[in-house]
Amino acid sequence: MPRERHKFLIFLLLTTANFQHGSTDDAEVMAKLARSLTPFPSGWTGTNFCKWQGVSCDSSNKVSSINLSSRSLSGTLPSELNQLLSLKSLSFQRNHLSGPLPALSNLGNLEEVNLDENSFNSIPPDFLSGLTSLQSFSINNNSNLPPWTIPQSLKDSISLTSFLASKANIVGEIPDIFGSLPNFQTLRLSYNNLTGSLPSSFAKSGIQNLWLNNQAMGFSGTVDVIGAMTQVQVVWLHSNKFSGPIPDLSACTELSDLQLRDNLLTGVIPDSLTKLPKLQNVALQNNKFQGPMPSFPRGVQVNLGNENNFCLPAPGPCDPQVTSLLEAAGAMNYPMTLAESWAGNNPCQQWKFITCDKGSVTVINFAKQNWTGTISPAYANVTNLKSLLLNDNDLEGTIPQSLTSLMQLQILDLSNNNISGKIPDFPSSVTVRVSGNPWIGKDLPTKSSGGSFFSDPFGTNGGGSSVAAWVIVVPVVALLIIAAVLGFLFYKRKQKNKNYKWVRKESEIIMTSLDQPKDNVKSPTSGSSNVPETPIRSSGEKSDYNIYDGGNITIPIEILREATDNFSESNILGRGGFGIVYKGQLHDGTRIAVKRMESSMITDKGLHEFKSEIEVLTKVRHRHLVSLHGFCDNGSERLLVYEYMPKGCLGQHLFQWKEMEIPPLSWNQRVIIALDVARGVEYLHSLAQQSFIHRDLKTSNILLGDDVRAKVSDFGLVKPAPDGNYSVETRLAGTFGYLAPEYAGMHTGFCMDFIHYDQYQIYIYIHI
Repeated sequence: MPRERHKFLIFLLLTTANFQHGSTDDAEVMAKLARSLTPFPSGWTGTNFCKWQGVSCDSSNKVSSINLSSRSLSGTLPSELNQLLSLKSLSFQRNHLSGPLPALSNLGNLEEVNLDENSFNSIPPDFLSGLTSLQSFSINNNSNLPPWTIPQSLKDSISLTSFLASKANIVGEIPDIFGSLPNFQTLRLSYNNLTGSLPSSFAKSGIQNLWLNNQAMGFSGTVDVIGAMTQVQVVWLHSNKFSGPIPDLSACTELSDLQLRDNLLTGVIPDSLTKLPKLQNVALQNNKFQGPMPSFPRGVQVNLGNENNFCLPAPGPCDPQVTSLLEAAGAMNYPMTLAESWAGNNPCQQWKFITCDKGSVTVINFAKQNWTGTISPAYANVTNLKSLLLNDNDLEGTIPQSLTSLMQLQILDLSNNNISGKIPDFPSSVTVRVSGNPWIGKDLPTKSSGGSFFSDPFGTNGGGSSVAAWVIVVPVVALLIIAAVLGFLFYKRKQKNKNYKWVRKESEIIMTSLDQPKDNVKSPTSGSSNVPETPIRSSGEKSDYNIYDGGNITIPIEILREATDNFSESNILGRGGFGIVYKGQLHDGTRIAVKRMESSMITDKGLHEFKSEIEVLTKVRHRHLVSLHGFCDNGSERLLVYEYMPKGCLGQHLFQWKEMEIPPLSWNQRVIIALDVARGVEYLHSLAQQSFIHRDLKTSNILLGDDVRAKVSDFGLVKPAPDGNYSVETRLAGTFGYLAPEYAGMHTGFCMDFIHYDQYQIYIYIHI
């Protein structure tokens, strides 16, 4: 009977509203809302909806506010709510509502939305479009929603002060829009599935409260932008995958609560953190911080945990050698490999990449780590240093003048980086290697003159026009990059035989079993008698073989069987024309990829490709070419051992990311990958001692590391270009797909190296 009475009231409302109390549109919407809720809202009696409990109207009898929070209501919200054009406030939090969320699009007067703690199960694509007056939005604890992303259109809500959406199944990246929201103060997105890095526009915002903790897949990248957030008071970033050091926080004078636990943060904790005047709570446990243990003032609640690698168990200065090494690591953004292995206050006790003699560091070997950053002047403080090996990384900047003061220095290897500027005058006793640095001896162009959209780490615009700009800028910049790379390749082709007269020939690699006596191990170097025959190993590091600087290596089949669990099916990474590729791990923790030739491939052609791959990869070394760790030729077994590339091939990220449930590549990542491939191909053409043509450049032969940086792989079809102009080959080779026009002259026996340029241009056109 009560329900029938309610239906009668709704009927009266619909038939009388046009004459008495408001517009027909508002009356119809309110009637539909009343019908959709269970139980019927208390206080909703009579025909004048403006007098219903929780409903307010403006002077024109238009609905301006609906507040039905904490009413234990179930049911759904009608899609027609967006017809209440005068609506300013909508509150349905703490109920049991389900079904689709209503589209709020184009409610230009809507200022406040509270939908927390319900069970909505779908969200329209235009849910937040056109809300130009929106000030606060809250949809916390709606875990039944399907995956959705924060729309770029939110930038139009220029009055927005808070956006609260914890446990709301949000995926993707946070849009970089906060520079265009001048009043924004609070962002709560905890317990979602967000990925990517922190938006650079945080630096231009007035955010005071930031809760981004406990993401399922986890944010990545650095937390550098926090140092520029001058008004921030609360920062919760715990339980993610942030890496790198804590930035200088001296500008964050309002910060009171900093939660950074359970991440991958490294480096030395800055003094600026301990000196913040309003700091009350700090949680830093379960990271890999290094250096001296910080000392906080009394009254600050601090949790440092036991997982960090502070040099001492109590506050106090580290050993001078430790301090210098950590400063050098800081110039490379404190790589995780160093943070995990550099523990304690004595670098001569099993510190990876470090070799000591009588308690003094004599060798630092950071070669082939793909690390970024600069060369720190702090190396000069390691006064007994004899060998500093930084080759095959991605280091930038200039060579510090202070390195010339190292009186014991004998080898400085900086080859295959991006070093620029003048080379300091080292003593004649020092062997300096700088090949593979295109800008060595020159000054890099300024960022402003290059017009690069990577130049400003925190952005220059608020994000309002950035999306439209990217649509234009990215293709244009990609084409400019292609033109620049091709021009540079031609230039380097002409210059490839010009070497710096003070660069000495690199030594060969010799690998021997540890069972052999050390006296049998040699490391010959042409043209230099003062290079020590010192194996490049870390102190205390266990290995199945010794590694020396450059050449061919053989690895026993027994070691490879053990590393791959006897070539277990569970370790298969993929199958190709050559055979099966397995992942494995050596005794020292080095991860490897093992390419095992199928028995059916042991033909003249297969053996030719096997030998070709070894020949090429022992003549070329570059940070954007996959490194060959070694090979095995044992009876019927033919195996190639490479560095392991954990992110797989580029093709998976371009074409299979949905099936593999991995995030798609961003535009920024695609352009960087394209540049990486260009640098690898350019090295094959112009910077290696002998020029090569790959002939099989495709997405499955471009592999990605943990940092999503690319390396070119699969050199079985590579051919040398003896005179620098062509490669002799009388048959087609490679994979079905794009075929360069230059192959048309194949009957002549000449394959021009333009094929590389053509392959690369098609690759850019399709994938960028």
